[in-house]
Amino acid sequence: MADITFFHNPMSRGQIAHWALHETGADFETIIVDWNDKPEALMAANPMGKIPTIIHHASDGDIVVSEAPAICHYLAEIASGQTLLPTPRERGDYFRWLFFAAGPVEQAITGKSMGWEVPENRIGMVGFGSFDLTIDTLDWWLSDRDYVCGKRFTMADVYVGSTVDWGLAFGTMPERPSFAAYAERIRARDAYRAAKEKDNAMIAQAQNG
Repeated sequence: MADITFFHNPMSRGQIAHWALHETGADFETIIVDWNDKPEALMAANPMGKIPTIIHHASDGDIVVSEAPAICHYLAEIASGQTLLPTPRERGDYFRWLFFAAGPVEQAITGKSMGWEVPENRIGMVGFGSFDLTIDTLDWWLSDRDYVCGKRFTMADVYVGSTVDWGLAFGTMPERPSFAAYAERIRARDAYRAAKEKDNAMIAQAQNG
């Protein structure tokens, strides 16, 4: 049995965890999930049936982790011989932007995609304030940094990088020089390319029947 069971669908946020698994060199088994026929093992582990979900078959018992940013950080913590975790000096930036992407950015993009408008006098009531404010803030941070924590790639960049990568690819984030440069650096990573190649092959196979 592999160390990790990975419930995945390549047309989902599962791509984020897939990339993280490749970054850490984890020993994992992939179970492809049909949206209309979710396996019992997934539903037992995560009643919402959400993708991605992983089960780490640890020596002291199985550990279930869901939510893409949590999976990314968990994988970095259990990986051996990796430097994907933040140093003590980087920890503030690492967690700040990991949660910023998972919270305000996710909310802002979802709200805009759904056509939800936050009244100007109520922007203080929502976690992201406004779409423009959220995007401008991420742009501000990435404008003079190679990665979330500065010059060094960390696991936070898998999640933040995926957010920017998808945002540019699907037009849910505006084109900004900082985003384009960051995405270019992200896409050049061997682990990103390896996971993406496999995901694209699975998508093509599914589309071709």
